[in-house]
Amino acid sequence: MLTLHHLNDSRSQRILWLFEELGIPYELKKYSRNEQTRLAPPELKAVHPLGKSPVITDGDLTLAESGAIVDYVIRHYGKGALMPQAGSRDYEIYNEWLHYSEGSAMLPLLLNLYVGRLKEAGAPLHPRIDGELANHLGYVDGALQGREFFVGASLTGADIQMSFVGEMAKVFGKLGAYPNLSAWLSRMHARPAFQRSVEKGGAYRFA
Repeated sequence: MLTLHHLNDSRSQRILWLFEELGIPYELKKYSRNEQTRLAPPELKAVHPLGKSPVITDGDLTLAESGAIVDYVIRHYGKGALMPQAGSRDYEIYNEWLHYSEGSAMLPLLLNLYVGRLKEAGAPLHPRIDGELANHLGYVDGALQGREFFVGASLTGADIQMSFVGEMAKVFGKLGAYPNLSAWLSRMHARPAFQRSVEKGGAYRFA
């Protein structure tokens, strides 16, 4: 049985959304953050040594990392859905978005989160962070110009993987300058499968 080890207020929200979009059977095991530290509970270390989420188990396979999970689930359970044809031009673009989300776009967003907690001590770093945020969010917004989805004419794993970037930008109040990204995120939130994922995984906050 495909199992998602789901931590509240985490990237595993998008994996739950993926499962709901595909309509596949799965088991959901929920874990709760420590209210004071906001850290994952030690029980997750029994699933994967990093003690992070998302993690899936599928038979004797344990897999972490959102991009790897999205790729694995779509290839093994998607029956051709949610990805372009392998070897096509769109597939290469799709694969780039899968890696870009965590490999590039999330770094300035996470720096903004953690440096913000330093208050005045972090002030010297904010101009550089703000510049990188503008660079990446502007790039994403431009990629969505005149497009409903990141790749092709329908939802793919690229949209699901990139959703956390949009979520974090919204948390920081950055979407106003990026209307294409803002409109895309609203469309994703309106999808019935996304709404079911929130109902099953619980309401979430990322800061």
